Amino acid sequence: MPSYLSPGVYVEEVASGSRPIEGVGTSVAAFVGLAPSGPLNEPTLVTNWTQYVAAFGDFTDGYYLAHSVYGFFNNGGSAAYVVRVGGSRGGAAGDASPAAVTGSAAPAALPAGEPAQLGTFTVTANAAGGSGGPLTVEVADPEGEGPAERFKLVVRDGEKPVETFDVTAKKGGRNYVVTQVKERSKLITVAEAAPSAQLARPDNQTVTLAAPPAAPAATGTGTEAPQSAGPAQYLGDSADRTGFGGLEAVDEISMVAVPDLMAAYQRGAIDLEAVKAVQLGLIAHCELMGDRVAIIDPPPSLNARQIRVWRQETAGYDSKYAALYYPWIKSFDPASGQSRLIPPSGHVAGVWARNDAERGVHKAPANEVVRGAVDLEIQITRGEQDLLNPIGVNCIRAFPGRGIRIWGARTLSSDPAWRYLNVRRYFNYLEESILIGTQWVVFEPNDHALWARIRRNVSAFLVNEWRSGALFGARPEDAYYVKCDEETNPPESVDVGRVICEIGIAPVKPAEFVIFRLAQFSSGNGELEE
Repeated sequence: MPSYLSPGVYVEEVASGSRPIEGVGTSVAAFVGLAPSGPLNEPTLVTNWTQYVAAFGDFTDGYYLAHSVYGFFNNGGSAAYVVRVGGSRGGAAGDASPAAVTGSAAPAALPAGEPAQLGTFTVTANAAGGSGGPLTVEVADPEGEGPAERFKLVVRDGEKPVETFDVTAKKGGRNYVVTQVKERSKLITVAEAAPSAQLARPDNQTVTLAAPPAAPAATGTGTEAPQSAGPAQYLGDSADRTGFGGLEAVDEISMVAVPDLMAAYQRGAIDLEAVKAVQLGLIAHCELMGDRVAIIDPPPSLNARQIRVWRQETAGYDSKYAALYYPWIKSFDPASGQSRLIPPSGHVAGVWARNDAERGVHKAPANEVVRGAVDLEIQITRGEQDLLNPIGVNCIRAFPGRGIRIWGARTLSSDPAWRYLNVRRYFNYLEESILIGTQWVVFEPNDHALWARIRRNVSAFLVNEWRSGALFGARPEDAYYVKCDEETNPPESVDVGRVICEIGIAPVKPAEFVIFRLAQFSSGNGELEE
């Protein structure tokens, strides 16, 4: 208390009894992947595409980190942390990238880079097998069918199939073998070896491919093709601040994606078990932090039946802190001037950020256009989505005259209370906002006056949330309650220094199924006709 020793008028500043709670940001993404240069295992903030290129380099063929970050900013994202894994600290490349393989595995019968003949087509290896041996390509009949115009092209690394294509030799079709391999394969190239009129389905056979010639080492550029990363590099260690562990110290992150996991799978560097291990580690990281959601990419080249099997039997994830999007999207590649298929997680993260800025985190991030998507890997029908939506597969669909849109907003949780993605993310937002906005309470006198101030401040925050449409209820008392009194704070709790405030809210749920019931009625009397 100040001392008053002489007569006069005194003006004092006093602390306000109200400490307003401000909403935290919900639109900061984190991407873990491969880049040709940049800090290694160090979460680096970038706020636009130019900053990303300056820190980590431009688009790199065969990898998806740059394309995902580009899609994030293109769809409305404003800030992202990027963690580069699988490289060396100086930015030097390893010999695991497609552009840096050697020709030591080439069979003696074929010089390095020599194409193999498949009837009226030739096939050439773009990369050596991950096992160290040559790649083989098998031409076979489709499953359950005899010889037909369609055929299956299987690329094997040793005995393990690493790429499979259901294609045709008919030029101009969507499944034309040259087009499909060009768009989807990271290992081989198929080219026409005869005039278009003479193109024919290759005979069933298996050919061995020569490894491509060694690429010359880059000099003077300061950047190289990125190395591959195994599960351990992605998972990292929280003590060493590597991989996912390095993201634990960055509190503002609200969504995490690992797009280059699928690049490693496509090259045969890891199998589906390793993919599952990394994705489980990503989900565990989000559950541990409790304030972020994992955006899961599916394996490539899966149809609706296969993604259903993968979701339920192979992966089997059950978490309210993860969401799965399918299928892959086709996006324009500024580096090559062509379109290519990429995992959807980066674009989806950007849609989340745009939705939060325009409508609020309480609104489900669905029925939103995916900017930059020119096509989809597969067109999903309503019947197929009827099977996928209930198991938590958020479909991306193309609608005539309305573009390509996200058409699902579910988590991977089996708990109906956490079925919807916007509910999970809105709770993350509320928890973090209240946590940061009530730090002033610590070490305050634990009495009725403190409890009343807590009730007043939290209620003032929640009434604004209700007014913005984030809470369900015609009146504030229907939308939330805040209880902090003698009942929640008995003497034994006060004696150990605890203040307990119980908060209940009624979040809004998305109108996922909109039903209009139409009936005929007789004009004039308003009665329904039978």
